[in-house]
Amino acid sequence: MTENELTIGDSGERPKNFLEEIIEADIKAGKHGGKVLTRFPPEPNGYLHIGHAKSICLNFGLAQKYGGKTNLRFDDTNPVKEDVEYVNSIKEDIRWLGFEWANEFYASDYFEQLYEWAEELIKKGLAYVDDQTQEEIRKNRGTVTQPGKESPWRNRSVEENLDLFRRMRAGEFNDGEKVLRAKIDMAHPNMLMRDPIMYRIIHAEHHRTGNKWCIYPMYDYAHGQSDSIEKITHSICTLEFDVHRPLYDWFIEKLGIFPSKQYEFARLNLSYTVMSKRKLLELVQQKIVMGWDDPRMPTISGLRRRGYTPESIRYFADKVGVAKRDNVIDLSLLEFCVREDLNKRAERRMAVLNPLKVVITNYPEGQVEELEAVNNPEDESAGKRKVPFSREIYIERDDFMENPPKKFFRLAPGKEVRLRYAYFIKCDEVIKDENGEIVELRCSYDPASRGGQSPDGRKVKGTLHWVSATHAVKAEIRLFDRLFSSPDPNNVPEGQDWKVNINPDSLKVIEGYVEPALKDVKHLDKFQFERLGYFCVDYDSTPDHLVFNRTVTLKDTWAKIAGK
Repeated sequence: MTENELTIGDSGERPKNFLEEIIEADIKAGKHGGKVLTRFPPEPNGYLHIGHAKSICLNFGLAQKYGGKTNLRFDDTNPVKEDVEYVNSIKEDIRWLGFEWANEFYASDYFEQLYEWAEELIKKGLAYVDDQTQEEIRKNRGTVTQPGKESPWRNRSVEENLDLFRRMRAGEFNDGEKVLRAKIDMAHPNMLMRDPIMYRIIHAEHHRTGNKWCIYPMYDYAHGQSDSIEKITHSICTLEFDVHRPLYDWFIEKLGIFPSKQYEFARLNLSYTVMSKRKLLELVQQKIVMGWDDPRMPTISGLRRRGYTPESIRYFADKVGVAKRDNVIDLSLLEFCVREDLNKRAERRMAVLNPLKVVITNYPEGQVEELEAVNNPEDESAGKRKVPFSREIYIERDDFMENPPKKFFRLAPGKEVRLRYAYFIKCDEVIKDENGEIVELRCSYDPASRGGQSPDGRKVKGTLHWVSATHAVKAEIRLFDRLFSSPDPNNVPEGQDWKVNINPDSLKVIEGYVEPALKDVKHLDKFQFERLGYFCVDYDSTPDHLVFNRTVTLKDTWAKIAGK
């Protein structure tokens, strides 16, 4: 099994998706010599999110399955929005997911070749320099039912177009003063074919080429040709690019270059989540979140910081599958996938998030026992650890009720419960402060019940986690929940800010206690806090101030809240 194959659950045999069928047919026909070369082409203008993760898994996974390779190519054609920070984060995310690219390329590597091809199209009478403003071009493009209006500059001579285009490159004109357009058909039913813009003027420093260029190719012009230069056999895009395919094919055909082919699949839409880079950037800039890697963000770096594993995300991508029609995937599926994975790999620890002190009155003062605890019942190789037990412990406040309902199987006056790995205890007395708040419980224990075993066969239904008050380590616990309270946060009433659906309770910070075995944790270490959920050590954590992020609860409590 390779490092990228699924290790969670039983994936079994699934039907081939349509992309696998296409690739297998191409291989059988000997197309491209039976080779498979895909690419992942992000624009470095933001951090990758879970939607990109699906595309990464698909592009790299398909190539891997059929003995091919995948290129990483940065679509760096807009210097105003792009940054080296994003380039580095993208590379880190891909590697973290478990993939390695065959070659690292940039669209800017091809600027000279793209320019030469643009001149070739001008010489063939298939491109022209237009002096219209962006607003005029947009207005004259027409509508779905009405043809566009030809530019008054559309029939310039080849010589004039070449001269103007070379002067555009030389920097003689201001931003927006001129553009280069393909000459196709202003009455074409596909509006993208109505003389699309190929180049625009942008006087801005590029993160790789500096100030060498002041004209930059548009995505629709650069993308297909970049695929062709690299001899990409299967250019796999999301469904919104299906209307771009005729233009992709047109440029390749008119230039007579390597015939890369584009195929589209449904993009990932996730409930309670926004995927727009513009909106994610707004959340970061307005400090609604802590940054691109905020654990509430759908970015890969945010999911990593929250405690998601690469295996769980690859498993999720496989379960979502490859479709030809857009749909919305419930966020609960992603949470299910990480639970499945962490259940097998995360060691168990005890932590108390809302402490209530318990004094075991008949336990010898000053005595400390080292009890044996299993690190992971799903993995024998994880071994065991020692947990200190003493006269004073903390339990969860929610695990005690003074006047409990009939089926409350936790601690109550006169009731007996089992302490995990320890003893049976019974509540004898409730201590309150002057305001009537419960501040302490006084209990007795049964020395014969060590290890939680009943000495006389009596049944005790409740089992509580706990930490020794003497040995407990304080920790900051960040309880993350869904960033949006609506399953469709993009759907807001007209005139309202799209951020109206932000969940005000998406983060609660509390101080809790953890067992001493957690003192020497490292960043991104993952644990199951027994009965509470899965937690991950945050980057902010230090030896003197532990910080844990809740990755996910043990059960899908949100579905119950939402009434599903």
